[in-house]
Amino acid sequence: MRIITSLVLFSLSAAPAFAGAAEAKTCAASLDANGQLIFNTVFKDISAMTTKTTKTEFHRLVNTRLVSLVTSGQVPKSAYRQAGAAAAPCLFMACTAGSICSLLIRQ
Repeated sequence: MRIITSLVLFSLSAAPAFAGAAEAKTCAASLDANGQLIFNTVFKDISAMTTKTTKTEFHRLVNTRLVSLVTSGQVPKSAYRQAGAAAAPCLFMACTAGSICSLLIRQ
């Protein structure tokens, strides 16, 4: 589980530019059902974050959401890595200049 969390966080912190919610949702539309579920679950939280959200809180939140989806059986354990990695670039697009994502990118 930590591997996929690391992949998602790395993708969020290594991507080159901000897009926006509309672009993120367009990107997510091309994901499989598991990827869309991961995207939609984490997207709600990213949208609510601000620069006052700490990096630790952000990591904890993403990890909690991924673990919850797998342990509840909503995302099969056999599919979460691929689905999470596919959702990560779309989630990055959801980041805005005023969000915690922007701080992660600058680090």
